[in-house]
Amino acid sequence: MSDTSPSTAIADWLDDYESASQSHTDAIELARSRLRESTLDHDTLELILEALRALRQLSPDPDTVAATLLIPLAQQEGSDLEALSPSVRSLLGQLATLTHFGRTYLPDDSRRAEGLRRLLLALVADMRVVLIALAWQVARLRLAREGSEEQRRALARETQIIHAPLANRLGIWQLKWELEDLAFRYLEPDTYRQISRLVAERRADREAFITTFMDRLREVVQAQGIKADVSGRPKHIYSIWRKMQRKGLDFHELFDVRAVRVLVDSVAECYAVLGLVHTHWQPVPGEFDDYITNPKANLYQSLHTAVTSDSGRVVEVQIRTHDMHRHAELGVAAHWRYKEGGPRDDALEKRIGVMRRLLEGQGEEADDDSLLESFDNETREDRVYVLTPRGEVKDLVAGATPLDFAYLVHTEVGHRCRGARVNGRIVPLTTVLQNGDRVEILTAKEARPSRDWLSPRLGYIRSARARAKVRHWFKQANYDDNLQDGRAAIESEFRRLDLPMEELEGVLEGFNFKRVDDLMVAVGSGDLTTGQVAGAVERLRAARSPASARLTVHEQRHDAHGDRDDIRIEGVGKLMHQMARCCQPVPGDAIAGFITQSRGVSIHRQDCRQFLDLLAQHPERVLNVQWADRARSHYPARVVLEAHDRRDLLRDLGTLLAHENVNVSAMNTRNDEQNQQVRIELTVQVEDFDQLAVLLGKMQSIPNVTSARRLRNL
Repeated sequence: MSDTSPSTAIADWLDDYESASQSHTDAIELARSRLRESTLDHDTLELILEALRALRQLSPDPDTVAATLLIPLAQQEGSDLEALSPSVRSLLGQLATLTHFGRTYLPDDSRRAEGLRRLLLALVADMRVVLIALAWQVARLRLAREGSEEQRRALARETQIIHAPLANRLGIWQLKWELEDLAFRYLEPDTYRQISRLVAERRADREAFITTFMDRLREVVQAQGIKADVSGRPKHIYSIWRKMQRKGLDFHELFDVRAVRVLVDSVAECYAVLGLVHTHWQPVPGEFDDYITNPKANLYQSLHTAVTSDSGRVVEVQIRTHDMHRHAELGVAAHWRYKEGGPRDDALEKRIGVMRRLLEGQGEEADDDSLLESFDNETREDRVYVLTPRGEVKDLVAGATPLDFAYLVHTEVGHRCRGARVNGRIVPLTTVLQNGDRVEILTAKEARPSRDWLSPRLGYIRSARARAKVRHWFKQANYDDNLQDGRAAIESEFRRLDLPMEELEGVLEGFNFKRVDDLMVAVGSGDLTTGQVAGAVERLRAARSPASARLTVHEQRHDAHGDRDDIRIEGVGKLMHQMARCCQPVPGDAIAGFITQSRGVSIHRQDCRQFLDLLAQHPERVLNVQWADRARSHYPARVVLEAHDRRDLLRDLGTLLAHENVNVSAMNTRNDEQNQQVRIELTVQVEDFDQLAVLLGKMQSIPNVTSARRLRNL
């Protein structure tokens, strides 16, 4: 830690900035003067210094630097800003509207939604405000170690929900990685330390290997007359953890822990280098991504591939132009001149266009939850790109359905949607779209959304914006229609789940209603779902029933960090077990179990040499085991299906049960051959009431099934 005071360090930073940028403006000079005259405390000056350091990565213009310096002074009462330039005053005025710079953390979603709304408004008006906000968030995270754990976690949650996704969507990777890593460090300190340790282990060996690989790659590229910069790629703890979670891989199986980056002058040279890499080293199947032809949602462009080196180690190689790299690192910050009166910048407009659409979509049909969910959908890296019948590309959140596509095209198209063709074939509206699908929406003359579309568990709609539009449509219907539709929906759901309608009286207070009719109108208008009402009734009944007679509901699950086994052993219940000393597996490793003669089950890493010897000698004593992600209990529930008999009905039912990971402990089938009817009674093992409700809904959608309901009497 340097002994230099924050005020001196700020002065040195400004000298370096003006020297590097060859600019000495009145705005910065005036800000210097005001800062020298101020009585700001040590902590505030440190925040200013860290914000400037974070902002420096984005090559800020002088007005942005001046505004960053003056934020704390502008917040003081009686501050005189008249001498400042109109540009700096405008930035400070917008920054003053952001709750982000207060000392108050955002503890709940409603305040987070308001903070997000103000950030988006500032972005649409002047993107520099949001860049300053992101730099200040980095500064607060860097200095948060001196605060309480509760403050650190609140700040980290706010960062994960708003600031890191926003930096990602705007393409500002210079700040995105640090925001994610610092937030992850405060929220998951043990996991952060574990991955940091794994990255640090054998660092010298890994760096020596990468240096050798880069030298060989430079020789290969230069031999073809291509001028290229080859360098190692930095490792980020949060991105490593996310990839481990997303792909279910052990740390040692990740490719991008060993990674290099190649920068060239043109797109043609990118593909030429790719050909050279694949010629001299063996490509890893399934690990090539062309983000030049198909850029990411934040306009990120690069070629990604993974190859096996001569020593057998896998290396990830990224190839891009210098311009692509600049845009990948800086995002919207690469467009400062646009706000200085320069020509229209189409790339910048594309980057902030989605944020503008978010705000435009926040009409009376949307609420805070919808804004937060829409923001989460729009900033998520996992996107799906589909085509309209005319070949136009539409960008949707991963997991989107034809209904999401319909509402993205136009609200009325969504309201009048009755079916969809994907790649020329009629598909259910719950079909999950894949990259490259060509989607055609089949519409009716009149708008008539279904209330089933509002149920998240039925899977019709993935995006909050589409769901808000459906909800708004139902709110426009009159009271009598909503009452009738709500009653019909609740009665149907309660029949399926074998719940008595009389119990509705007991849950009115929990939903802030005085009459059952008002509750039904809320369901009819889309403010509540039948699943919410059924879940409340089930909880009420469970509270009055003995534990052995009830099916647990979602809210009654044990806390994931409470008492539980470290290992779940599939198929044999609880057995004595211990970690093998030979390989000492840790959570995240791929593991297997071996039944010993006297010590129960020994848990090994799957690549453990001793385990592989035991597997070869006694394969019958090997068990499938995995790390427990949470305490799981299963409860029996009796279900009856009635259907018109047809060929492959049982096969389709079995496929559904396997897909939902539901075990069947008993099954009885009765056929009425004269009427071609079949009745199937099942006893299924489910985790909770929510899973049962989802299962019944999906059973009901099997062709020829006329009803699927629960039988409560066992």
